[in-house]
Amino acid sequence: MLPPYDLTPRILKSIKSISEKIGEVNANYLSRQSPQLRRHNRIKTIHSTLKIEGNKLTEDQITALIENKRVVGPQKDVLEVLNAIKVYEELNKYDFLSEKSFLNAHRRLMTGLISRPGKYRTQGVGIVKGSKLEHIAPPKENVPYLMKDLFKFLKNSDELTLIKSCVFHYETEFIHPFLDGNGRMGRLWQTLILMSEYPIFEFLPFETLISKTQKDYYKSLATSDKKGKSTIFIEYMLSVIDQSLESILTYNNRILKEADRLEYFIALGIKSFTRKDYMNVFKDLSSATASRDLKRGVELKLFRSIGDKNKTEYILK
Repeated sequence: MLPPYDLTPRILKSIKSISEKIGEVNANYLSRQSPQLRRHNRIKTIHSTLKIEGNKLTEDQITALIENKRVVGPQKDVLEVLNAIKVYEELNKYDFLSEKSFLNAHRRLMTGLISRPGKYRTQGVGIVKGSKLEHIAPPKENVPYLMKDLFKFLKNSDELTLIKSCVFHYETEFIHPFLDGNGRMGRLWQTLILMSEYPIFEFLPFETLISKTQKDYYKSLATSDKKGKSTIFIEYMLSVIDQSLESILTYNNRILKEADRLEYFIALGIKSFTRKDYMNVFKDLSSATASRDLKRGVELKLFRSIGDKNKTEYILK
């Protein structure tokens, strides 16, 4: 049975906007961000997806843990972050179509945090917000069948990847297949599904915007539950993805500094190049800024220069 949802004008408008922004990303170097920017966005992703679940560690503390430094904080919070770092560093090892891979990711995320990580729940659960029972999950005996159907939907549906990722995220929250870790698994697996078609999503921290609009996130889940279909949640998530793409485009264009440009260009491995070659990669760069970048690169001994003025050639060291 297919998960129920409707395609609304708002959904179609969001898909159009997202597609245009992904095109903009893919049309330039932003689809291959510098290691520094990729690292920054991964830290934001881990921080935000765990903050939604109540984790109190800061981005600076998560950065320290990535660098294998000691951090003072609640043991549970530290373990949550360490587990998440392992999973997000190995995203490409997970198969978004595989239920076995899904269970393995949950085991890695939740080891040391719950008694049976990587196993579906064997008891009934209800979701309580404050003093209110918000959601009663399906009976425990239905979980394996519901998850198998959900993975069949992923494999067999011709629906757009953007829609499928949102539906999977919602259904994971609704089915609540694990005693704990369902939210972070829904967000993780949505990332993997999106990555299967759009690699940029490996480093797009849309969880940051979810964290900032947490009330809307839970409201869209609750409203979808009441209506018996994921339409409202799809609308919410697509708006989050759209805004996150807008933010990353603005962020990259605004703060990509000289050092970031040089780091990215060197990573391309071009052994010999001119200022024109450099500007062909950074198309919105002025000739004066390109010259300053290249002068700085020579000073830092990243490459050496031969010739003078417009005929200068740069040799990568």
